[in-house]
Amino acid sequence: MGLYGRVRRDVRSMKLFILAWVQVSLISLNTWQIANHKIIGSIVVGFLISLVWTFNVQDISKSDLGAKFMYAGGAMTGTATGLALSIIFYD
Repeated sequence: MGLYGRVRRDVRSMKLFILAWVQVSLISLNTWQIANHKIIGSIVVGFLISLVWTFNVQDISKSDLGAKFMYAGGAMTGTATGLALSIIFYD
């Protein structure tokens, strides 16, 4: 694989990481909002979760194992980010 191919693969993997991070950050935040009866916030974030998901489902279904691990890493990081956002916004 040439330089162009590696760069392209790395950019795609980073995109998967970022989309997973965004989606799971929103899910984590929304879980807290629902549990604490933040109705407007949970409705808005629910829309954003679905929007991000539509981008994720196309990319991750066609990816290799390395990209799936990158996606999982983004999801793991997103959990921590969503928890931090819940604390920042509501505490």
